[in-house]
Amino acid sequence: METIRDIMTDEVECCTLLDNMFEVALKMKELNVGAIPIVDQDKLLGMITDRDIVIRGVAEKHPGSSKVGEIMSHDMITVSPDTTSKEAAKLMAQHQIRRLPVVEDSRLIGIVSLGDFAISELTDDQAKEALTEISEQNYNGIQH
Repeated sequence: METIRDIMTDEVECCTLLDNMFEVALKMKELNVGAIPIVDQDKLLGMITDRDIVIRGVAEKHPGSSKVGEIMSHDMITVSPDTTSKEAAKLMAQHQIRRLPVVEDSRLIGIVSLGDFAISELTDDQAKEALTEISEQNYNGIQH
């Protein structure tokens, strides 16, 4: 059975609590990504998404110089590299999330996203079905 280690992205660009909202937004633009993990010496502290920047940052009138700790998501759903793709897909569907940080011994070692499942030829049909459900619900306006 396929594990997350088989499909995860293991070179993940991160930011720290020293970074501000503007710096994270620039990094997202440069990398063409919608989420950046926040770490302290490889330990995952949270995640900041483009949506966090808009909803918790801009809409709440925080300046670009606001520290990421003020607007990032703290409660993270994570998986280990040995989690099966089926288990990960189930978590993503259950929590309506598009990315899962991969953590080993409290250290961020990778990230798995809907895109990783989409391009993996190994992903089983049940996992793909669960992930299709997430995409359809998110794109049909049920949850963004």
